[in-house]
Amino acid sequence: MLNKQPYKGTRDFFPHDKRILDYIFERMRCTAESFGYESYDGPLLEDIELYKAKSGEELINEQIYDFTDRGERHVAIRPEMTPTLARMVAQIHREYSKPLRWYSIPNLMRYEKPQKGRVREHWQFNCDIFGAPGRMGEVEILDIAISLLKSFGANSSQFEVLINDRQVIDVLFTKILKLNSEESTKMIKLIDRSKKLTPELLEKQIAEFLKENKSVTIFYDYLKLQNFEELFTFLDNHGHIEAVLNLKSIMTPLQALGLIEFIKFDPTIARGLDYYTGIVFEIFDKNPENRRAICGGGAYADLLKIFDEPSLPGVGLGLGDVTLLDFLKTHKLLPEKITQPHNDIQLCTDQADSINTLLSISDKLRKSGLKVIVSLDVVKFNKVFKDSEKNGADFVGLIGENEKNNCTIQIKEMKNRIQKEFKLNDINDLIIAIKKKSL
Repeated sequence: MLNKQPYKGTRDFFPHDKRILDYIFERMRCTAESFGYESYDGPLLEDIELYKAKSGEELINEQIYDFTDRGERHVAIRPEMTPTLARMVAQIHREYSKPLRWYSIPNLMRYEKPQKGRVREHWQFNCDIFGAPGRMGEVEILDIAISLLKSFGANSSQFEVLINDRQVIDVLFTKILKLNSEESTKMIKLIDRSKKLTPELLEKQIAEFLKENKSVTIFYDYLKLQNFEELFTFLDNHGHIEAVLNLKSIMTPLQALGLIEFIKFDPTIARGLDYYTGIVFEIFDKNPENRRAICGGGAYADLLKIFDEPSLPGVGLGLGDVTLLDFLKTHKLLPEKITQPHNDIQLCTDQADSINTLLSISDKLRKSGLKVIVSLDVVKFNKVFKDSEKNGADFVGLIGENEKNNCTIQIKEMKNRIQKEFKLNDINDLIIAIKKKSL
């Protein structure tokens, strides 16, 4: 017997579930477009080499869905959107004025262990800006991320944006600790997972890379930094005021936007992927029951180099629907009736020869932009209103024997049960009333 359940780690979206997803997508689209971002998309399948060039080792070795197609091409179902974005931007960026502002909500697949906040198939909101002047792209992406969560009604008591700067991390490793490129890369990945390690294991792994006691002390001093002022003092004390000035350049516009209350420095935010070159950030839920990252992103300059294209400064964010939904549910930010259907009017009759009249009316109403349900068979009027409530109809239109004889339709407003008769030869009055949601 065939299994009725979906493939492990994927989800069925019945209408009440899909309404929530559609609501989330609409908030994403509205937020991105309010900043002037344009929608794009790419193929579900890409050449595996694209991901090998720009995705992390864990994704390639453990999480990617790949296969050889009938043309002997090694392809993968997209596990993330950034490599596709890079490939597309590499094709056209010379012909487009800057900055480019693009967003997408792609469906992605990763072979992960399903658990709270993590499935194998999900949707992810991606926003990226290319070619912005100075560090203003970083400011704008942070603004978009915060604005999206605020659009659901969230505030700074519910989430925070933990940020760091890869330029600061590079100064720490290459100039202060004097590590080589390979050692720096390994230390970045260690920082990124440091919160997940026990103090003993962290100490052991640090010792593998930092052989001098002075270097170990400096590194631990860095990990203890609590805020931007402490970071600025740390960098100044080690003779690298230029890194302070670079990071401070984004703080003034964030202050002007009123976003500083959301922003917090965190020395362990590193975003292990190699292409990040500037601000890196993760948005965390503050609720202890759901204390986890719900969004991440950062600035990059070298994303296009795998296509032999020159550096083009970019900044992006990625926010998955699963972690966002957990956040919204945790803080009770979903509208109460979001899982219920909504229609403008339900039309019905107890006269068999009036069905065609209902169909004619419904056609005119739909052409005016209304959502209309037609009862396709005769009904008993005493059951109509309960059915209309289930369908989320604001109004009910009834044609009984009297209405049929008088060429009218009886309209009842479901919210307050007000009733009014409308003539069928002038349907515009009815359309106006329905759109005003008042008789």
